[in-house]
Amino acid sequence: MPGAGSSLEAAALVPAPLSRFFAERFFMPRIGLSDLDVFPLNLGGNVFGWTADKQASFDILDAYAGGGGNFIDTSDSYSAFVPGNHGGESETIIGEWIAKRGSHDDLVVATKVSRHPDFLGLKAANIRAAAEASLGRLGVDSIDLYYAHFDDADTPLEESAEAFDALVRAGKVRYYGLSNYSPERIRQWLDIADANGFVRPVALSPQYNLVHRNDFEETLAPIAAAENLGVLPYYALASGFLTGKYRAPDDNAGAARSKGASKYATPLGLAVIDALEEIGAAHEASITTTALAWLLAKPTVVAPIASASRADQVPDLLAVAAVTLTPEEVARLDDVSTWKP
Repeated sequence: MPGAGSSLEAAALVPAPLSRFFAERFFMPRIGLSDLDVFPLNLGGNVFGWTADKQASFDILDAYAGGGGNFIDTSDSYSAFVPGNHGGESETIIGEWIAKRGSHDDLVVATKVSRHPDFLGLKAANIRAAAEASLGRLGVDSIDLYYAHFDDADTPLEESAEAFDALVRAGKVRYYGLSNYSPERIRQWLDIADANGFVRPVALSPQYNLVHRNDFEETLAPIAAAENLGVLPYYALASGFLTGKYRAPDDNAGAARSKGASKYATPLGLAVIDALEEIGAAHEASITTTALAWLLAKPTVVAPIASASRADQVPDLLAVAAVTLTPEEVARLDDVSTWKP
């Protein structure tokens, strides 16, 4: 439950009717063949300790949980990319928030290994040590979903797969997934797991959104469908472009994500925004919510990953649970976002 003071104020940002809808009626999809039932929006923790300080992060987390959210994504490397940070800042903030609320039981927390400066790569000893460090920062006994964050070409897949299997069997990790792996390497990992009796991954986390479709749809989606892998797409809002805030290359110049978002402000990208705005209006939904709803309409997608730098941005993320696009609306967005050489 939300804490006191500013945390209650953050949770109050979710309108009462919407909050009741979430509490009573939202659908909790399951990740692949796991028993993890999650809110259909995976709250991204990459901003915690970066564009959101500790108090802002607590407010965001309180608003998300207050609206029915239970699924948080982070990595041990967040946010080593920020000057003055070393990595683990996001996990530490989430751990302190979990301790403040008093329980992890009703949450699903996902984190990742391979990019922390102290734990680079996916050698077995490194995976074990990184997992222990993440458990300590999060203050939990078991990581609900643990990703191999990036492929490590210098380590045999057999070694990495065996290390993840050992963590699951030891109870340190409940389930694990793969992120940023090629189709060939995913298939090899699955074959190795089957041949050796290792626990299989249950999830994939690829880059996938309305302005970055081809890589996932052409190569990874068939694997996810055939192997019952739940898909948790990152960059679900294309670094903020799919919020509608970036309609020209110089919009929001200087913002932390402006460079990544404004590159999509092309005639094709803006046509996508226009279609999202029109379709969203029919559902009384924002551009942000509608872009996420398009992802949820796709087979194998369980919960898009999206972050908020302020608590007042959270309701648009939560609202995706209340928006179902019609087949015609999905087809229109498919058409307008199709890359045409």
